[in-house]
Amino acid sequence: GKKSGAEKAPSDKPTSALPPLPTPEPPTLRLSDADDSPSTWKVLWAAELYNVPVKALRGNKSSFPVAHGPFLKYGEQHVMGGNSMAKAVSMLSGVVVTSEMEEWCEWERSKLRHAPTKALPHLEQALLTCGGHHLVHHTTTVADICIVSTLASLAVEYSPIIQTYLACHVAALEKAQASVTSYKKKTLPLDNSSLNTVVHYVFDTAICNLFGNDVVDQISPNIVGRCANPKHGDFQCNASMPLFSVMKKQGTLSPHIQSPQDLGAMIVKEIGTANPIVEQLSVQGPGFVLCRITSSYLEKHANLYIQQGHLPKPIDYQAETCLVDFSSPNIAKEMHVGHLRSTILGESICRILESVGCKVYRVNHVGDWGTQFGMLIQYLKEEYPNFTTSSPNITSLTEFYKSAKQRFDENEQFKQASRDNVVLLQSGDEECLRVWQLLCDVSRMEFQKVYDRLDVTLEECGESFYNDKIPAVLDEFEKSGILTIDNGAKCIWVDGHTNHPLIVQKSDGGFGYDSTDMAALKYRLQDLKATRIIAVTDVGQAGHFELCYGAAGMIGWLKDGQKLEHIGFGTVNGEDGKRFKTRSGDTVRLVDLLDEAVARMEASLKERIAEGKANITEEEVHKVAEAIGYGAVKYFDLSRNPESNYKFSYDRMLDTKGNTAVYLLYANARLESICVKAKKDFNVDVDELMANKTPIVITHPSERNLVLQLQTFTDTLAQTLQDLYPYHICEYLYNLSIAASDFCTQCKVLGSPEMNSRLLLCRATTMAMRECFDLLAIRHVDRI
Repeated sequence: GKKSGAEKAPSDKPTSALPPLPTPEPPTLRLSDADDSPSTWKVLWAAELYNVPVKALRGNKSSFPVAHGPFLKYGEQHVMGGNSMAKAVSMLSGVVVTSEMEEWCEWERSKLRHAPTKALPHLEQALLTCGGHHLVHHTTTVADICIVSTLASLAVEYSPIIQTYLACHVAALEKAQASVTSYKKKTLPLDNSSLNTVVHYVFDTAICNLFGNDVVDQISPNIVGRCANPKHGDFQCNASMPLFSVMKKQGTLSPHIQSPQDLGAMIVKEIGTANPIVEQLSVQGPGFVLCRITSSYLEKHANLYIQQGHLPKPIDYQAETCLVDFSSPNIAKEMHVGHLRSTILGESICRILESVGCKVYRVNHVGDWGTQFGMLIQYLKEEYPNFTTSSPNITSLTEFYKSAKQRFDENEQFKQASRDNVVLLQSGDEECLRVWQLLCDVSRMEFQKVYDRLDVTLEECGESFYNDKIPAVLDEFEKSGILTIDNGAKCIWVDGHTNHPLIVQKSDGGFGYDSTDMAALKYRLQDLKATRIIAVTDVGQAGHFELCYGAAGMIGWLKDGQKLEHIGFGTVNGEDGKRFKTRSGDTVRLVDLLDEAVARMEASLKERIAEGKANITEEEVHKVAEAIGYGAVKYFDLSRNPESNYKFSYDRMLDTKGNTAVYLLYANARLESICVKAKKDFNVDVDELMANKTPIVITHPSERNLVLQLQTFTDTLAQTLQDLYPYHICEYLYNLSIAASDFCTQCKVLGSPEMNSRLLLCRATTMAMRECFDLLAIRHVDRI
């Protein structure tokens, strides 16, 4: 080789050392976790520079027998060495590697790496000659890539001209280095509370170590799930069967692998017997790998939870600005059973989102505008002519509305006056606005009676709020060219919906629900900047929201991942399977429905007191009955898929057995009573145990099962945050209660050698139950 400073003049003659090979698949870069080196930086930098998609695969050294370091595979070729891999990527992109580039790469390999101090003067001279930023053609080439990568790895003090050269390329180099980090194997996630995440990690790591993750990428990512039968294990890995199929097709099966069971046995061996997350691994059936979560992992998280005082949340969830549109009754109408589901579903959804740090707008989109107000204004004027000086005594909104409607249907003069009132109201007439405001105030007081009973918080923003915003929305759609005229109405035909359009202005020039809801959408997206909007209404309005959301997408209102969702719910039916009505056929007032649940619970509690079976006094009955009665109504609804219809039954929802709020609240009270008795009879204070950081220690299968159920909360919440169905929380709560009941039956708590640990387990369970009750807006009680 030539000495530094004595190289020949560079040449632009192309090299033919590495001809590009046509291949339908992108080249793959094989990496082990130790391969964070200049060799890897070079190939990833070249891939970024030349826009060649390189699929980086990780695995251990035994997975890649052809090389001791990283290597590039394309077609049937294996290329090793950082310089050669970078040149191969360049040629795959069609960029010729000239002899001058080749000479610089060889200089880096033979001189710079081995004797940098002696080699650097030659580089300095070349940089002075070519401008100081690039070595060949005044642009970044493999020559710069290879030399800068090595310079960045050397512990050498550089001259100003080389420092300038490095600074010119540092951003590209750092990007390549960051890419290596993203491909490296993640560290063992012992602090992650998601069982799905940690178990998937264990199996994914084992399979990648054995076969490389290019094989794993060809099977479903959902390779791990809970065991259908808990007797066999906690989790199972289903990867062996699809892995066997893929490897057989590729022809990569070793002779000793004859079946998926053999692959399962290899996975079990790779994980080993000392894994900190899973244990008791076995292969069952056609190749399922079963396992249990280690007691040490469960103990660690149970103790962490009881010290933190709250259940662990998904660590990868990004809090966002959400808007939940729910309840939404009509002004001058009382809330009825039809408003039950939207109100309690919406409240629970808000609490779930708020629990992970989301900013939540709780919007009550009340029906406070429309032609019906002309009729209501006229009726109030006639029935309460002194309304300006004496507040009208409207005892029943329902009767008030019915009477106004009857007079409207029967009296032409009244009908015309009502129509005139609509025009006056919309033009801002003071008297009509005063009557309208009065009707709104009376209605709000009635609505609040329901919200107080259900512990619901809302911020009213009704239809009238958007009146002055509709013209601008209409103008925007007209300018966009999306609008069409259909029988005089201005319409938007949304892709995929050919039956009927969205009508943003009626043929008579008026505006309807479509107009108001589009104005509301724009305000919520652009003014409130909500990133996730959820409307909670009956399932019959699904088509309407599909049109609104589709139109918002067509005009380009959705930015930066903003999401629009509709949660539709079914009907509440009577025991006969038809819509829930009173005996007279009227719609059931929601206040009456809720109060009946409380009255029945009060009677039941008084019976228990008389029988000596209650731990409360007569004075406490009403408060406890409210908590259980309202909670029972809520849980009966929330514990099922909202899209389903259900039969309303006081007997079933107030049952002390089965999946009811009553059973859950009793289970919580039972655990609390154990803690109270421990202090009274054994002078052991659970709060002091927690303050002293006394540990929970698992010594019995029922204890382990209870802690396992506690630990499933993170995954339950993660699933709930996706679809916003509170029934996932209900299922968690019920399964936790069953595990707690089994624990209390199988394990002696008071007076046992394990009393301290088991008392803490009782407290951990009640803390979890209360947290779930709060998410469902159910009041919890310590004694029943």
